[in-house]
Amino acid sequence: MSDNTPKIDEISGTETTGHEWDGIEELNTPMPRWWLWVFYASILFAIAYAIAMPSIPLVNSYYKGLLGASDRKQVAQEVELMGGQKYELFNQLNGETLEGIEAKPELFRFAMAAGKSAFGDNCATCHGSGGQGFKGYPNLNDDVWLWGGTFEDIRQTLTVGIRSAHDDTRFNIMMAYGREGFLTNPQIDDLTQYVLNLSGQEAEQQAVLRAGTVFQTNCSSCHGVAGTGDQSQGAPNLTDNEWLYGGDAADIRATIYNGRQGVMPNWNERLSPEIISALAIYVHSLGGGVATPQDTNTEDAP
Repeated sequence: MSDNTPKIDEISGTETTGHEWDGIEELNTPMPRWWLWVFYASILFAIAYAIAMPSIPLVNSYYKGLLGASDRKQVAQEVELMGGQKYELFNQLNGETLEGIEAKPELFRFAMAAGKSAFGDNCATCHGSGGQGFKGYPNLNDDVWLWGGTFEDIRQTLTVGIRSAHDDTRFNIMMAYGREGFLTNPQIDDLTQYVLNLSGQEAEQQAVLRAGTVFQTNCSSCHGVAGTGDQSQGAPNLTDNEWLYGGDAADIRATIYNGRQGVMPNWNERLSPEIISALAIYVHSLGGGVATPQDTNTEDAP
């Protein structure tokens, strides 16, 4: 006849289960009641959730649940709501001034985000991901502008382009004085020295003196008598040392000899007016805004 008397652990004073492994006995310590109730509640919740919500895969479909909930439907509703909010913000950008946009923090943040995205998709290929530009492609991070650096100027440039197919495109022309035979090679050499001297670089002074009349006759109508440029014509300032196509003697001579007629597309056929406004906000923030005519050159346009 077996002894059914519970065995008590000498150290803890707790009843054992009678199981023993290598001299180690298992204590009979039940789970706390609160833990058991939480466990049972979790089971009941899982069953209720499986009945109420989509949960069980079927052969050709799935169990849709008593509530008919759908994450896909919820996401679609949220996307529709976001689209409506974006549409409203884009509408506010249409025709708005810089001051009006900056006065509305939410609109300004939205414009900056949308403009940065549009810049990465459409402008970074030529101007660089940070707007730093490359030789022949304008740096948009400085405050040096050919066609004007106001928000309205930038928006207009983006809309109509430069030497583009748009009827109202911004247009000027740097003629090929050498290739087209307007000036002789010695005159071009002297004129190169004259432009170097205007920008404060070392130049041959005798050549500078010889080129004075040539400059006034051929160049001053666009660049000004003093070479400080003219934003109304998109003519660069030659008295600073900022250059789109390079400012050493060889680059300047190549510009005078062959001319420069770079093209920037008119974006109105690809981008909406609202996106163009957002893009103008972003570009304006890169360049710091307005430059005076004395500070302008070819850095902002081909």
